[in-house]
Amino acid sequence: MNLTPWTNLLLFDGVCHLCDSTVQFVLRHDTSGRIHFCPIQSETGSRLYREHGFDPAAPHTMLLLTPDGALRESDAAIEIARLLGGIWRLALVLKIIPRPLRDAAYRFIASRRYRWFGRHGACLVPLPEWRARFLQ
Repeated sequence: MNLTPWTNLLLFDGVCHLCDSTVQFVLRHDTSGRIHFCPIQSETGSRLYREHGFDPAAPHTMLLLTPDGALRESDAAIEIARLLGGIWRLALVLKIIPRPLRDAAYRFIASRRYRWFGRHGACLVPLPEWRARFLQ
C-alpha cells in the first residue's frame, strides 16, 4: 500500500476522548508534520481499518500505517513516540518489555477508555491549522 503523501497515517477512534486527546498531543509535538490522521469512523478510515482485519464498528486499537507496514497497540504508540523525536524517544525503552505484556496493558486501558475518559457524540472537527494533516 503506497501511503504517500499520507506516510505515517494514524487511524484513531474519533469519538473517544482519550484518542482525541492523544491526536491533539501528537499534533502539538509533531512539529515536522510527519504523522497524519484519519478517524476510523470516516469512510476512508473505516475502509483502511477493515483492510487490516479490524472491525470499524468496534474500534479497539489505533492503527499506524507506515511505509514499513501497519503497527497496532503498543507498537503503534512506541513508533509515534519515535517519530515525535526529542524526549519522547525515551519511550523506545519500553521495547525491552515483551510485546504480549505491553499489549495487555494497552488493551486494559483501551477496553475501559469510554468509561474512564468518555466519548463524543461525533468526531471533532480539527482546527483550521491542522486540517491539512487529516485524511477526510
